[in-house]
Amino acid sequence: MNKNNFVLIMAGGVGSRFWPKSRNNFPKQFIDILGIGKSLLQLTYERFLKICPNDQIYVLTNEAYADLVAEQLPGIWKNNILLEPSRNNTAPCIAYAAYKIGKTNPDANIVVAPSDHLILKEDVFLEKIQRALDFSAKNDALLTLGISPTRPDTGYGYIQYQESDIKEQNLPVEIKKVNAFMEKPVLAKAEEYIKSGDYVWNAGIFIWSAESLKKAFEKYSPAIATLFESGLSYYNTNQETDFINTKYPTSPNISIDYAILEKADNVYTIPADIGWSDLGTWASLHAVGEKDGASNMVNVDKIHLKETSNCIIHLPKDKAAVIRGLDNYIVVDDGEVLLIYPKSDEQEIKQVAKDVVTEHGSKYA
Repeated sequence: MNKNNFVLIMAGGVGSRFWPKSRNNFPKQFIDILGIGKSLLQLTYERFLKICPNDQIYVLTNEAYADLVAEQLPGIWKNNILLEPSRNNTAPCIAYAAYKIGKTNPDANIVVAPSDHLILKEDVFLEKIQRALDFSAKNDALLTLGISPTRPDTGYGYIQYQESDIKEQNLPVEIKKVNAFMEKPVLAKAEEYIKSGDYVWNAGIFIWSAESLKKAFEKYSPAIATLFESGLSYYNTNQETDFINTKYPTSPNISIDYAILEKADNVYTIPADIGWSDLGTWASLHAVGEKDGASNMVNVDKIHLKETSNCIIHLPKDKAAVIRGLDNYIVVDDGEVLLIYPKSDEQEIKQVAKDVVTEHGSKYA
């Protein structure tokens, strides 16, 4: 394995759309949401062990989840669990990791990936990541793994790339120059994107060298660059935690897309069909999970279903349940909260969760 390849797994999110299973104290990335005995974080970590050894994999999470990360990833180095004292979006957390890893290895090449996505075609994914690492090691380039769209989805941001003369650009055939990042579109616009054939979904999976990223921060987001550059004498020492706890909350609250990628002129994408889902909703989980003959996705054995179809049913492992007469519903019992909700209206769940907290207390958040 290449000693210059590193991975940053971002695992600080709350996953509020998976309420009530995903809660503030135990969010989505730590849940065995697929019912296979491993959390999404564990699956992501194991996938990247095929890219680099465990001492070159970092997990950035909120300080509230430090023990959960250590418990679920017993092989991770303690110093490789990076704790953010505040949620300031993706640009500061990526900058923190880049400056810290860059101090360890100035030639570092870094993959940045969410902790809670599903990738069914793992071999293809690993091949694309390796191609991207090979390119970013030799070029001043910011790469994103673009997901080949399968439908005109309005829930994802899109990336438009250019299909110009490969020889003129001196690019490998699979690497495309990015023209623009597009916000989540309305349906008609999404249909246009799919028809044009030169758009991919933005999955938030990035590949770049620490040096290229630092240059980009200096040029396009100097406040972030100045802040994390000032920590170079503290990273990888016993003073690092105090520095981060003091300075990190003062960093701009901004995504990496807005801070750098939408401004930079050296952004590239690798379109990829990797069997990807961000598992952002119960419906998206239902779409990719194993189902019975009536299209029900059920995570327990002690269940009696009658006249029930197209449902996702997620219950405690020792729970028995009898359900009749439901079609296209979400049924989730986390022990404290029972949710029975039409799958077609699941966009309301985030607000419903807030209402429950307001009416009945923060223990249900």
